[in-house]
Amino acid sequence: MSSSRSFLQRGRPLSAPLQGAVYMIAAAFLFATMNGAIRLLGDGVASGGAGGMHPFQIAFFRNLFALSFMLPWLARNGRAGLRTERLKTHLWRAVFGLSAMLCWFSAVAYLPLAEAVALNFTVPFFATAGAALVLGEVVRARRWTATAIGFLGVLIIVRPGFAEITPLMALPVVAACFMACSVLFVKSLSRTDAPVTIVLYMNLLLTPLSLGPALFVWRWPTLAELGLGAVIGACAVTAHIFFTRAFSRCDASAIMPFDYARLPFVAAIGYFLFREVPDAWTWVGAAVIAGAAIYIAQREARVARERPTLRAGAESVQNRP
Repeated sequence: MSSSRSFLQRGRPLSAPLQGAVYMIAAAFLFATMNGAIRLLGDGVASGGAGGMHPFQIAFFRNLFALSFMLPWLARNGRAGLRTERLKTHLWRAVFGLSAMLCWFSAVAYLPLAEAVALNFTVPFFATAGAALVLGEVVRARRWTATAIGFLGVLIIVRPGFAEITPLMALPVVAACFMACSVLFVKSLSRTDAPVTIVLYMNLLLTPLSLGPALFVWRWPTLAELGLGAVIGACAVTAHIFFTRAFSRCDASAIMPFDYARLPFVAAIGYFLFREVPDAWTWVGAAVIAGAAIYIAQREARVARERPTLRAGAESVQNRP
């Protein structure tokens, strides 16, 4: 035992880029696990014959359990963790975050998992457009071209005119649009507030905000459903911690490719739990979207080095449901 401990002590620590990659892959796995648990609740696997739980109620339990997991941190840090002068901006960010969450949880509950995740990869494209139109950031031709190519990937997946398009297929893209709006609020908040404060306020505000929609579809959950809700909350909090730590280790351009490990992870979960097999068009479209998004991340990192701005990690913290 002592020899193994001394070996670990002599071992070289992982480099910062490798640490970032490990954290990002771990976050991708946890996000995929969370989506699988959402689907199980929506399908009624743990309902004891009561039927599937509505996505709005699942969203409430996600926020409730996520907040409960963060309360010990708040107890240790006290009022310092809540210090902000921009409560109104936090509230708006929570409103857009809740809109994204309700759309996304509905997409996960009713669409094939891999297809929903692939379409949701469009967040960077909406964020690029929003940064130019709302924040006044300079977006040049290369990033606009990458954005257009990314939306071409969406068309490859949905194949208008060749496959049946349902209103449900719009849910992941609408969720991505709301997530991008949340990104813009985080970019603004990160100029004055610490990342952990942004995360804490999101959970504090989302829990009561998500209770309202949940009450319209409420039914009392079984113990098994509460257990799955706790899994969803734990995965959400831990994934966001890993996601934030990944960005703190190195530039976004270096680790963003690993974020797209969510697709193979969720495809595996969809296959083994729900017998879903993504078609070739989903993989091709996802590759086009991911390639364009990675290019945008690299361009943003290059601009940040040429004209110093806030760290991408602070801007990116918890932009997902």
